[in-house]
Amino acid sequence: MLNSMGATARVRMTPDDRRRQLVGIGLRKFVERPVQELSLDEVAAEAGVSRGLLFHYFPTKRAFYLACVAAAGRRILRNTAPDPDLEPTEQIRAMVLRFVEQIDRRRGFYLSLVHGTGGGDLGVVEVYDGIRDQATTRVLDALGLDAGSRPVVHAWWAYVEDHALGWSAGPPGRRTTSLAELVDHCVAALDALLGLPGSAA
Repeated sequence: MLNSMGATARVRMTPDDRRRQLVGIGLRKFVERPVQELSLDEVAAEAGVSRGLLFHYFPTKRAFYLACVAAAGRRILRNTAPDPDLEPTEQIRAMVLRFVEQIDRRRGFYLSLVHGTGGGDLGVVEVYDGIRDQATTRVLDALGLDAGSRPVVHAWWAYVEDHALGWSAGPPGRRTTSLAELVDHCVAALDALLGLPGSAA
């Protein structure tokens, strides 16, 4: 918005709206570059605020970074949420499909988020663990499994993630496995794991 002098006028927002705006800009920056290269000056400039005001809402660069990482985690969970109207097995299939598609669309972003230099930060690790724990709970709920199956399902999600990262690394035209085949493989792997003795299925 321009004022009468032709300069950009600062838009007044509530504190919550301003925080959401700043975090939203940070998320877009994550897509463009590794998280460790995030520039607070660029974020503040794009929001039309001073660097000092940004630090009013987020006292340190790490605090802002972790707020963005937490928002990214919520977005991943939202984008991969199950459809309760589907049959249990189809819920699992849909979750795997959405998860693989999420990684395929934003592979660099995902790697930067959970496997980049920030991965050693306990705050980032907690976000990543939270994503995996929530995804595990969704599978348990969909299939009506008890807590005894949690370690198996938790480990299975790591298996799905590894396959999704490997599959998405190749150019689309040179992949030897289709998305549907990858999803079928992952769902079959879960069925096999839950059928093993001691899986508590």
